[in-house]
Amino acid sequence: MARRDVLLGITQADAKSGRPVANGYASRGASRSMISSLSELAEKAALVDQLQGETVVELDPDLVDASFVSDRMEGDDQAFEELVAAIRERGQDTPVLVRPHPSVVGRYQLVFGHRRVRAAKLLAKPVRAIVKQIDDIGHVIAQGQENSARENLSFIERAAFADRLVGLGYDRAIVQVALAIDAPMLTRMLSVTSRVPAEVIAAIGPAKSVGRDRWIDLAQLLERPSNSEKAMAFIGEAAFRSAGADVRFDALVKQLKVAPKRTATAGSAWEAGDKALAAQFKPSGKTYTVALKAKNAGKFGRYLADNIDRLYEEFRRDTENN
Repeated sequence: MARRDVLLGITQADAKSGRPVANGYASRGASRSMISSLSELAEKAALVDQLQGETVVELDPDLVDASFVSDRMEGDDQAFEELVAAIRERGQDTPVLVRPHPSVVGRYQLVFGHRRVRAAKLLAKPVRAIVKQIDDIGHVIAQGQENSARENLSFIERAAFADRLVGLGYDRAIVQVALAIDAPMLTRMLSVTSRVPAEVIAAIGPAKSVGRDRWIDLAQLLERPSNSEKAMAFIGEAAFRSAGADVRFDALVKQLKVAPKRTATAGSAWEAGDKALAAQFKPSGKTYTVALKAKNAGKFGRYLADNIDRLYEEFRRDTENN
């Protein structure tokens, strides 16, 4: 469905229901105007299309400040290095979009294109930019839609961006327009960011190959209090931090799925994590009875019988050392 059709549907739905539209972001130099109708969003959603034909200027990248809401996680160093090499060889093909800084005279605030600004700084080159007067809502929509059009943000980057916008007080309808998503998808995104701690998301990074369903699985794993503590400890390990984002995600999920070790005490019952083996222990003087049950009882019993000599030697070594 075309962008304007989507917005038209939202506008008509709200007009029929008579529901007022909530305030947008209203702090740190932000616009304090209220939106009376979602039809205004349709006008702002066309910002990216309207940039064609705008004048491109060259700016000192040191005068360009970051957007007031981040939409990316650093971590794809190879892709950035390729961008730097391309700009070094043939120049900057696509201009960035900036607006005059809302609170600092003589400076600019980036709407989209932060990697191109970063590359220009690294190369000590001016950055090619379009300067446009845009309010906060237009800024957010243009920023979100430009990145959505490029399709180079991962699920978790988009979800974290949505979470930040909601946290800043934007209506969900505005967030949906900015990310070109529907209400159910926004709900799924926020269900992940509400259950996966921000520290864990930041430690994993963009994880470009990890989609929505796998993040939802991780969120469900982290609902267990013991797993939450385990995750916070695991992301601090050096081996975890040195791996790539996709590998970090897989490693954390694997770690959280490992069943805790169970110890069997005298007179107690024990069950394997996979439910395929259970044991009942019964001491009686110089006799100690172990009764095995469940699917793997016969196989494990034969394994014990075949390895009884080795197990007893290990037992002797352990008891002698202690």
